[in-house]
Amino acid sequence: MTTTARQPRLQDARRIVVKIGSALLVDDRSGRLRTEWLAALAEDLSDFRKAGKEVVVVSSGAIAAGRRHLGLTGRDLKLEEKQAAAAAGQIRLAHAYQEALAAHSIPIAQILLTPTDTEERRRHLNARATLLQLLKLGAIPVVNENDTVATQEIRYGDNDRLAARVATMISADTLVLLTDIDGMYTADPGLVSDAEHVPVIDSITDEIEAMAGESRSARDPSGLGTGGMTTKIQAAKLAYQGGCATVIGLGSVLHPLRNLQEGARSTWVVPSVKPLAARKKWIAGSLNASGAIVIDAGAVKALSSGRSLLPAGVTSVSGSFDRGDAIRILDPERRTIGTGLCAYSSEEATLIAGHQSSEIPGLLGYEGRTAMIHRDDLVLSIALSMSDTE
Repeated sequence: MTTTARQPRLQDARRIVVKIGSALLVDDRSGRLRTEWLAALAEDLSDFRKAGKEVVVVSSGAIAAGRRHLGLTGRDLKLEEKQAAAAAGQIRLAHAYQEALAAHSIPIAQILLTPTDTEERRRHLNARATLLQLLKLGAIPVVNENDTVATQEIRYGDNDRLAARVATMISADTLVLLTDIDGMYTADPGLVSDAEHVPVIDSITDEIEAMAGESRSARDPSGLGTGGMTTKIQAAKLAYQGGCATVIGLGSVLHPLRNLQEGARSTWVVPSVKPLAARKKWIAGSLNASGAIVIDAGAVKALSSGRSLLPAGVTSVSGSFDRGDAIRILDPERRTIGTGLCAYSSEEATLIAGHQSSEIPGLLGYEGRTAMIHRDDLVLSIALSMSDTE
């Protein structure tokens, strides 16, 4: 359960996904957004940015913010009413984040995702590229479930697992799950007086999952939150598999991120591998290659130095594959030296093979990506010595 492993520190994280639940953002009595709390959170996010951290926010609250705006109060909502409330509330939610972060001159960008967007390879790559570009441009992406179309998530969960999927998608090193409790306990402390706090978990076992207990939705009269410790642990498990650490901490206080950074009680789930290593393991072992490309000696040398594969180094393309598919990488002697996710289809790859990246717009009719296979999407299957590349 707990271990002697060193508990991570939030201040050491470089790329962070912060998940915020409905009950933290929206007052269950008035239906109004908690603007004071959001302003304090925005200050925390600004401090993270000043410290050189990249931050993505995954925020619930659209349904809670929209239902009273549409007069949908005093009863459980039908599925289509929840979808309507989400559509109305998402505008209010985005505006609130924009105002809060504008006080710190931080631009935001709204991204609505469904599980398919994070699981299907081509859409996964598109979403990943957009999120990473926004971070590069200094924006804070605010992500929410696309509740108007993703009805399964409305009925069966909240955004905890979406946050974990986003964290693994962008190779984040830390996922922060802000909730109404200061971490994991050996039992529900609201029901068991001698329940013990669990500060560090290094493996999510059956015992840990049993401790999480039932979802709070069964006993939450507000109807604002559909998650509980069970969904937090399920999300932590997804993040763990992607090499991302998870911290579960109290979010209802002002400046919740600052409090965690200063050592407030919480529970850390610590993976044994780093995010990029986990991603490369997934590419190498979980995907079947749909095609192959042959590269020249100069490209082999570049890959051995940790660089991306550019079209100029490709001499031939075989097989039929779409953008985002895994393909084999062959050296000039046709030996397999690696696997990667290609940024182009086989037809496009054939057109740009051997050409400079600057020629891509003229060949394809659109700007395209500089690399045919980005280094983060590439795994070498053999150790390349300098003699192999000369």
